[in-house]
Amino acid sequence: MFELIFLGTSSSAPSVHRGLSAHIIMHRHYRFLLDCGEGTQRQILQSGLGFKRLDKVLLTHSHLDHILGLGGLLSTLSRWENLEKIDIFGGRATLARVASLIYQVVFPGARPPIDMNLITLQPGPVLEDDKFVLSAFPVQHRGPDCFGFVFVEKTRRPFLADKAAALNVPFGPERAQLVRGETVTLADGRTIHPDDLLGDPIPGTKYVHIGDVGRADTLVEICRDADALVIEATYTEEEAEMAAAFGHMTAAKAARLARDANVKTLILTHISRRYFERDIRQEAQAIFPNTYVARDFDHFQISRDGVTRLKKPAADNQVF
Repeated sequence: MFELIFLGTSSSAPSVHRGLSAHIIMHRHYRFLLDCGEGTQRQILQSGLGFKRLDKVLLTHSHLDHILGLGGLLSTLSRWENLEKIDIFGGRATLARVASLIYQVVFPGARPPIDMNLITLQPGPVLEDDKFVLSAFPVQHRGPDCFGFVFVEKTRRPFLADKAAALNVPFGPERAQLVRGETVTLADGRTIHPDDLLGDPIPGTKYVHIGDVGRADTLVEICRDADALVIEATYTEEEAEMAAAFGHMTAAKAARLARDANVKTLILTHISRRYFERDIRQEAQAIFPNTYVARDFDHFQISRDGVTRLKKPAADNQVF
C-alpha cells in the first residue's frame, strides 16, 4: 500500500485554497517528497506530517512552481532537523537549476551543513528493495529532462500456513527461507520446496505519478492497469489549443488516458485558478467516472483493494 498526501494542487501560481505542487508519498519506512513548490515547508507543517525522515526528493521538472520551495525547505532541514543527508532526484536540467538555488542562494560560499546528493534521473529503476521498485520515465513538457514516476510493489506469493502445518514444517528460520523462495531440508531429512507452500502470485499495488505533461499517447503502456494515476489537469477542453501550446493536459485528455490504460482510479491535480473544481471533475467524469480532483491536504491510501480518500476538506461553493 502507498499513502499519498497532496500538499499543493494549484498550477503555476497559488490561489487562496491551493498551494503549489508538492506531494508526500509514504510506503513502509520511506517518505518521498515529490516536487516542492513555493510554500511547501509550511504545507508540510500544516498537514501535521512534519519533516522527520523526509530525506528523498523526487522532481518532475525544472519549472519554478515545482522546485522553488526547495530553498527554504533545505535551509530548515539543515539547521533544525536531525538529518545527515538528503537525496534529490531530477533530470539534468532540473538539477542544474537546483544546484544554483542551493549553492548560490541558500548556502553561498559555504558547505551545506548536511550532505545534499543531486542524483541525475535516467529512465528505469531509481530505488529498489525486496518489497517495491520506484522507476522514472520521460514525459514531454516544455523544456528537457521531464520525468514521471511509477511506484510498484513486487509480486508476492502468500505463504500457506495450513499446508506448512500439515507437513509439520516448524516455525522459525525454515519457514522464513521458504517465504524467500529457498528450498529447505528439515531435521527429519525431508526436502520442502517453496512451490509446496507458496500460493499463486499476487501482483502488488501500482501507482503512477505524472506532473506537467503535454502528450498522453506515449503514456498508455506505462500507466497500464495502474491502481491509481495522478496527473495534471490544468485546462478543460474548451481551451485545448492553449493546453497544447503550453504543454499541458486537459481534464478530458487525462480521463481518456486513464480509460485507455485500464487505470482503476484517476486523481487530477495542478488545477488552474481560472476554473471551479467542478468544471474539471465533471469533464473528466463524463469519460472516466472513477475520478477525484485533489485538494490541498487530501490523503489517499492506494492498494490493490482500491483507493480510499481519508480526508476531504469541507466544500466551499465559491471554489468547488
